[in-house]
Amino acid sequence: MAIEKVNLVDKLALFNDHWSPKIVGEVNDSAVKLVKLHGEFVWHHHEGEDEMFFVVKGHLLMKLRDQDLWLDEGEFVIIPHGVEHMPVAPEEVHIMLFEPKTTLNTGNVQNERTVANLGKI
Repeated sequence: MAIEKVNLVDKLALFNDHWSPKIVGEVNDSAVKLVKLHGEFVWHHHEGEDEMFFVVKGHLLMKLRDQDLWLDEGEFVIIPHGVEHMPVAPEEVHIMLFEPKTTLNTGNVQNERTVANLGKI
């Protein structure tokens, strides 16, 4: 098996759609995903999965029921399972997610933004 490096800028240049995570790697039972966000997502939580949001480019507002967190480039936040949250991107932001492979992007909510089958790039 060949081991290859991953360039985030190159991978992010391969797609333009928002709120549709792409798998770029796997670590044990977790997936490394890239996603572009713009606008408001939905309030949701994940029953059994923690999520890590790492800002590659731009600024992300992570709304929690008891506080708002602004994340800048190079910063990340870990959202524990069961914690309701809503990502908001006033302008396009590029995010790297690290979460269990089973994590559904909309968690406990099923709607038009739910992406059940993620593409790999």
